[in-house]
Amino acid sequence: MNNSIFVIRPYKWEGMWVFDDSDVGLVREPFVGGADRMIDRATNKIPNAHQGFLAVFSASYFPDAQIVLEWVREEGGGNVYRWPEQGMEGWLCPALLRYFSEPPEKLYIQVKAAG
Repeated sequence: MNNSIFVIRPYKWEGMWVFDDSDVGLVREPFVGGADRMIDRATNKIPNAHQGFLAVFSASYFPDAQIVLEWVREEGGGNVYRWPEQGMEGWLCPALLRYFSEPPEKLYIQVKAAG
């Protein structure tokens, strides 16, 4: 892909964080394996985040990124990332490779209210 910064709009469906991205063929793609708890923490100050929030992410630094996740290891076909400031780890499924040709060493993320 040519984009270096991507935007998704995660929301809660059936009690799980999921997102849709028709550009890469994903519908209700779930966040599991700790990534869901990382989203809970990252969005705890966003009103009604469960109805949808914006997650802007890139493998390269950008000025509004509030979170930097560091690659830890490959696991179960996906990749585990660590959020050092929060002492958390989360698994990102192979859908990550719909955005990047290989798992980035770092993921820079901004979360903000949608709309």
